[in-house]
Amino acid sequence: MEIVWYGHSCFRINERGKAAVVCDPYDHEVVGYSPLRLKAEITTVSHDSPGHNCIKCVKGNPYLINGPGEYEIGGVFITGLSTVVRRSKKNAGNNGTEIDNTLYLIDYGGITIAHLGDMVQVPTQAEVESLGPVNIALVPVGNGSSLNASNAAEVISLLEPNIVIPMHYATADAKLKLDPVSKFLKEMGLSEVETQESFKASSVNDLPEDTKVVFLDYTTKA
Repeated sequence: MEIVWYGHSCFRINERGKAAVVCDPYDHEVVGYSPLRLKAEITTVSHDSPGHNCIKCVKGNPYLINGPGEYEIGGVFITGLSTVVRRSKKNAGNNGTEIDNTLYLIDYGGITIAHLGDMVQVPTQAEVESLGPVNIALVPVGNGSSLNASNAAEVISLLEPNIVIPMHYATADAKLKLDPVSKFLKEMGLSEVETQESFKASSVNDLPEDTKVVFLDYTTKA
């Protein structure tokens, strides 16, 4: 199983013999980064926003998952769970439009990956327990419309994943106003980071027992 980051909240997850999944494809004209040239059998969308719902950016006529439910496609099991409703900044008054965010649990051969989407509020202990074990957590850390560094660290402490991959933070190619990853590093007690092109694991036994933060370089390759 391999996880590749394309910037913002977009990942492609793939394993030989199973369906490939693209999570939260973005409109690069809004978000920044390079135009996406991806192909997959499944696309998940956490919420209806140009930074997360560019369905046309994924080729191959993928199966679209854009809300809560249980799905089994191409040997991949996916569970979508609605998280706390957030209000869009554009309509932040009492009559503002409420927007659901969907968290996705993606099971690749026993390795459970949680893509938190634009989660904005720390879940309760009961909500965390309902998820079951999370091996790899893809966590927004850059504030904006999602978790800030402090809340992200709190969510991680509740989930207790083996691997944390940060997403949704300021980079050289990002257009949106987000916090730099340095704030998250401080919250996690990390001073330096080493990045890698992708994250690979063949089984849960490959993962560390204690939580480890893995930083990925965003790629422009298809």
